[in-house]
Amino acid sequence: MSNEVYVKRLVEEAKLPTKSTAWSAGADLCSTQSVVIPPGKWVAVPTGLSVEIPQDFEIQIRPRSGLAARHGVTVLNAPGTIDSDYRGEIKVLLINHGTDDFYIAVGDRIAQAVLAPVSPACYLDAYRELSKTKRGDGGFGSTGR
Repeated sequence: MSNEVYVKRLVEEAKLPTKSTAWSAGADLCSTQSVVIPPGKWVAVPTGLSVEIPQDFEIQIRPRSGLAARHGVTVLNAPGTIDSDYRGEIKVLLINHGTDDFYIAVGDRIAQAVLAPVSPACYLDAYRELSKTKRGDGGFGSTGR
């Protein structure tokens, strides 16, 4: 079973998201512009696509492991979220953690799109004390290595 995501190409060179294998979790997103990302900098790379996502779902924008492993290039806000009511162009915030300029050509695969369910939440004003836990208010690193 699959959920339908309607995709609109905003420019002629835009490519539809494509899964590399039948079992791939993510579909590759491609650039519609040639871009250079210097070391330590980030760029919003356009995909030329907008989408209509089913209600109660999101699309998560995730890094491509090959770009991260070979070049130190990843998605800055990973995972990025595309909300189901957003209809603008999908752009991918890529950051270059490598030591050399990173070159992107039109059509290069730059990230993955993963359709994920969203659990509706209702945030309530705490009218009482919150329940106690063993961890309590222990923050970063409080549970050990």
